[in-house]
Amino acid sequence: MALFRVENWLAGLQWLFFLFTNTVVIPITVGAAFQLPSEKITYLIQTSFFLTGLACILQALLGHRRSIMEGQSGLWWGVILSLSYAAPSQGMSMGTLGGSLAVGIIISGFITIAIGLSGLSQLLSKLFNAGVMAVFMFLLGCRLNAIFFKGMLGIPFNTDTEILHIDLPVFLLSGVVCVLVIICSVKLPASLSKYSILMGIIVGWVLFALLFTSKQALNMTGKMEFISFPLGTPRLDAGVIITAVVAGIINTSNTFGALKGTDDLYKTRLSLKHYNNSFTISGIFVIASGFLGQVPYAPYVSSIGFLNQTQILSRIPFIIGGGLFMLMGLISPIGSLMSQLPLSVGSAVLFVTYMRLLHSSLQYFSKIQLTTINVYRLAAPLFIGIIIMTFPVSYFESLPAILRPLLSNGLLVGILLSLLLENIHSPKSLFKNLRLWRENNE
Repeated sequence: MALFRVENWLAGLQWLFFLFTNTVVIPITVGAAFQLPSEKITYLIQTSFFLTGLACILQALLGHRRSIMEGQSGLWWGVILSLSYAAPSQGMSMGTLGGSLAVGIIISGFITIAIGLSGLSQLLSKLFNAGVMAVFMFLLGCRLNAIFFKGMLGIPFNTDTEILHIDLPVFLLSGVVCVLVIICSVKLPASLSKYSILMGIIVGWVLFALLFTSKQALNMTGKMEFISFPLGTPRLDAGVIITAVVAGIINTSNTFGALKGTDDLYKTRLSLKHYNNSFTISGIFVIASGFLGQVPYAPYVSSIGFLNQTQILSRIPFIIGGGLFMLMGLISPIGSLMSQLPLSVGSAVLFVTYMRLLHSSLQYFSKIQLTTINVYRLAAPLFIGIIIMTFPVSYFESLPAILRPLLSNGLLVGILLSLLLENIHSPKSLFKNLRLWRENNE
């Protein structure tokens, strides 16, 4: 049987490393941003490992049926961290933010399932054209790398401290880790370069332990137990809930990017049924994320690079890797060990990883004819989104509280503006797509 072939298990280990390096830092940074105690952060890590492995297996068997990682969305991650930074300045407690986020995430999960069951994915795919995807990839890279660079500087992942300083020794070590990961990615043969992220984490972690005291790392102890709503019990802050629902709708772009991006590799196009199944499974895990305090799920566009590099298109190794990752989540000592990863080291590795979003963005830009009107349609959301990212939260205090979390988020404002500008210029095309969708579903 193919399941017992050695080469499939070796390929499965490669998938395990890919799942691990793309997941491990996410629950640590969210836990630090929400100032959670050690046992809750350990819980977030183990739960994220288990859910990610399970989501990958279900997508491979019942969803889109391709070897594409289903993981915690970078867009959602950026939105959640941005909101956590802004909350103290807006007089909002972390419990209120976390509880309202949970409600908004659960609602967005039901919307994602509705998209899958109704076949709306066909209509939505027309909205996320090359211009929207280019802006989305570029702004996402800007938002996340701004957060990671702060982590490299040794600045805490929360803003309740009035005076923040750059920790120069920590930053120098972070810089060394960045350079190491880039050199490994560029200079090593393909069989080794795929592990450059893992190499950076191990070397950076060892150097950090040798050079610094444990105060920079999270000190994790305790046994993991099931916890519902670890970020805060359900609350009803309308502004946060609206922002979460908008983020959930925009997050559907990850599905289109990942699935369309693998068509050439698999030499076939997925049917509407596969898209619908993928959205339905993603929606189920988004709902679970709201209850369990996780960053919501979506297919990973970065899987395209991994598949191009390894050419491992078979689902069997992918399923093996997902099963091993689930097992890691069930073993408490592994979660406790991983939660001690220094945030500066994790930030340095992810800073390099998300630089690659520039490549994805430029690929979409290359598909656009740069006429005068197209330049304006691209420039307006890009510049406005980046400018809003640089504004202090105090600038938005005069806005209504219900709109403040959304309009102070440059990432979401830029993407929404791009969606508007890219689709409003051709209302006939939009109505035509709507008519075709209705005809296909009658």
